[in-house]
Amino acid sequence: MIWSLIVGAIIGAVAGAITNRGAAMGWIANIVAGLLGAWIGQGLLGSWGPSLAGMALIPSIIGAVILVLVVSAIFGYRSK
Repeated sequence: MIWSLIVGAIIGAVAGAITNRGAAMGWIANIVAGLLGAWIGQGLLGSWGPSLAGMALIPSIIGAVILVLVVSAIFGYRSK
């Protein structure tokens, strides 16, 4: 479980860096974005590519990027 949280935080941080919205997100938001992004990405794209803690990394990062962009659009977060 702790390993999943760590990998989720890393996936969320990568998604925040890709979208330039990482500064607006804290560690909790990174973990949530990473875990939900993994679920979304694997649901849409399947479980291919390298995986850690049961999460396929490439679809998880793509899903987290989609999640961060959608949440940013809804709540109006802007990059600084």
